[in-house]
Amino acid sequence: MHLRSCLTLGMLLAMLPLLAGGAPARAGVYNPETFTLSNGLQVVVVVSHRAPIVTHMVWYKVGAADEPPGKSGIAHFLEHLMFKGTRNLKPGEFSQGVARNGGRENAFTSSDYTGYYQEVASDRLELVMRMEADRMANLVITDAEVNPEREVILEERRSRTDNSPASQLREHVQAVLFLAHPYRIPVIGWEHEIRGLNTGDALDFYAKHYAPNNAILVVAGDVTAARVKELAEKYYGPIPAKTVAPRVRLDEPPHLAPRRVSLESPRVGRPSWSRTYIAPSYRKGETRYAYALQLLSQILDGGATSRLYKALVIDAKIVNSVSAWYDPNAYDLGTFGFSATPKPGGELAEVEAAVDKEIARLLADGVTDEEVARAKTQLKAAAVYARDSMRGAARALGGALVVGRTVEDVESWPERIAEVTRADIEAAARHVLKLPHSVTSLLLPKPTT
Repeated sequence: MHLRSCLTLGMLLAMLPLLAGGAPARAGVYNPETFTLSNGLQVVVVVSHRAPIVTHMVWYKVGAADEPPGKSGIAHFLEHLMFKGTRNLKPGEFSQGVARNGGRENAFTSSDYTGYYQEVASDRLELVMRMEADRMANLVITDAEVNPEREVILEERRSRTDNSPASQLREHVQAVLFLAHPYRIPVIGWEHEIRGLNTGDALDFYAKHYAPNNAILVVAGDVTAARVKELAEKYYGPIPAKTVAPRVRLDEPPHLAPRRVSLESPRVGRPSWSRTYIAPSYRKGETRYAYALQLLSQILDGGATSRLYKALVIDAKIVNSVSAWYDPNAYDLGTFGFSATPKPGGELAEVEAAVDKEIARLLADGVTDEEVARAKTQLKAAAVYARDSMRGAARALGGALVVGRTVEDVESWPERIAEVTRADIEAAARHVLKLPHSVTSLLLPKPTT
């Protein structure tokens, strides 16, 4: 049974800074080798001979935000169905082949992409490449596979969203944060639309989007670029390119008023508060602020010395936890946000006022040179550990390329972070932290009387 997680944009974002900072400027981060097959498949190879294992990962440039109206969840549904049969493999045979050879596999769907990966011994790379290429071109599904899998998706939605007040609230916040853009639609889909998805919908989505020229292949580990190229040309090379329609998404209109969302449930043990702002990403909006916002997030929430921890946990002693986050690795706009959980008996109004006070202080007084230097050092120090993960390397590179960024964008991350100034961070904060661009949310216990 597969644990098919829906990777959030925030997870991938967290990896990029961690993976990038350990090398000197211009030394690169992973120093990958890249090439493109004649059918348009872009291939990236990261070589590391520290262990005889390899990660093989295919990313498709399609996600939940690319779904037809009324078909929410079809990208994630198809992700599940890709583990069914092909012209050459019976249903379940793909996963059985990986398991028999001591490997691990998984898949993930986000608003912007869908990905599939395997981790195997390096001498099993050809096996997984052959099987992955097979299902890129030869998927075979019928109602006999689709109808039961739809029930699996519905149960997944019930367990992960409908039975979780925190997940329900996040879903509603996203729907309110974006007024027009399809990021407002949940990746797993709305329940009533999932119920209407069928075999024809899945095959149509597959035919339109699953093609070598709409995909990125990343192979990381105990390999050579020459061997990867040989295998890629053998298995992926014969797959013909398709005409893939350009991604066209609704633009977000101006936001003129802040929004508030609250949810009460007897299943909530402790109340929590959060606020999410629309923010530029690496490739959309005022992109010049993306690197500065990464550092701002670290200044606000970079451990025990960070602003929010010191102000709310140590000094005011009103919260058990507080955090800030920023997600720039989106195809379109990103998000910047705060969250906090009060101490037992505390009031959310007090927590909100305290965070607002810190935001006001930030906007009025800015940040210090010491804070900027410490944030840069923290990001680089974390990279020393994160660079050891070949799966992390594949995710960092694939996650960047699949949304339209380049290998050079990833490799030059240390330089770009190093160039950010205090003034840049302060300008980025003024640009993003505006109430009309935000949704404030409250998760509240409901007495069972």
